[in-house]
Amino acid sequence: MPMPYYVSPEQMMQDKAEYAKKGIAKGRSIIAMEYADGILLTADNPSASLHKVSEIYDSIAFAGAGKYSEFENLRKAGIRHADLKGFMYSREDVTGRSLANGYSQSLGTIFSQEIKPLEVEILVVQVGVNGHPNEIYRISFDGSIIDEKNFAVIGGKADAVQAVLKEKSSGQAPALESALRLCISALEQTANLILPPEGLEVAVLDRNRAGRKFRRLPVDDIHRLLSA
Repeated sequence: MPMPYYVSPEQMMQDKAEYAKKGIAKGRSIIAMEYADGILLTADNPSASLHKVSEIYDSIAFAGAGKYSEFENLRKAGIRHADLKGFMYSREDVTGRSLANGYSQSLGTIFSQEIKPLEVEILVVQVGVNGHPNEIYRISFDGSIIDEKNFAVIGGKADAVQAVLKEKSSGQAPALESALRLCISALEQTANLILPPEGLEVAVLDRNRAGRKFRRLPVDDIHRLLSA
């Protein structure tokens, strides 16, 4: 009689984690960085239609790295959750922290209960208004959530990009032009190639904008900022 196949829970979790990490590392890096007037999101993304960075709610943005179809489903679920909560209660009740916690619970449940984990890592960022600080949350494939300060990196060679940013960052929120140059420099240094503005996806959460704070920067604006 053949012996039943057995895998220890520790080995199963380790295999799941390695599988998810490999999928996320195949993608390209995304940086969220605080600047003087808000939060800058910069992604190495040559596609003009498949966005990695998107708006979730009035002052909240989402970025996803890894398998596009999986983080796109998470983005849509976040928008539905935010819209419903804002409609039932008030728009002020929709916060980056509550969304990040919701994503953390969903990813953690899938990682522990499903055979295949999601090959995604996401950022939920909220620009601070009326004296409140900015919030940057990084949520990993296993549901672990980290409250980042100054900047956060997901996808691709995230550790290498983060090391470059730590080395070059002054610790103070720079102007938008300087923040964009720093992000592009870190992406180029770790990828060992020149990234044209047409190959970048750039957006900001600008606290000085009335109403919705999210704005996607077209290529002309990126050229203008880099030449300033």
